[in-house]
Amino acid sequence: MRGFTLVEVLVSMVILSIGLLGIAKLMLVSSRSNDSAYLRSQATELAYEILDNMRANRQEVINTPTTYTTAQGAAATTAAPPGTICIGAVQCTPTALGIFDVYEWKLRLNTASGLPGALPNGQGSVAIVPVGTQTTVTINVFWDDTVAQSTFGAAANQQSITLETVL
Repeated sequence: MRGFTLVEVLVSMVILSIGLLGIAKLMLVSSRSNDSAYLRSQATELAYEILDNMRANRQEVINTPTTYTTAQGAAATTAAPPGTICIGAVQCTPTALGIFDVYEWKLRLNTASGLPGALPNGQGSVAIVPVGTQTTVTINVFWDDTVAQSTFGAAANQQSITLETVL
């Protein structure tokens, strides 16, 4: 009658600890979902980056689609240094600019390059299909999203986005 008993204090502590554990789990899921959303945003930005480069060099894409076409799968990760570095006042041919654009894009895709905004185990491919007077471009970006997917219990760790447009 004069105050709380030890049992009442223990019961309230158990209830409080269960609530705090629920909040901690919510924060963990929220953090990993945020990381996954960040990687998806970065992948989308990288897909639009190569598309913008292709639009800036449109005649090269239309005349020689193989300049921007890249391999798919494991070969998509290798970034061979181009013969001409098209930076600053260097005058580049449209073909050299296309090769340099693909080189820079492949470097930015993978975190192994050390560049900011890259994706874990990032890979990408570009496919160009001329159809009559139009040129269809399909850009695929893949990355490893193991951390977030393990939180959600998903078996697949590789995520991807596909951007398809008419150039």
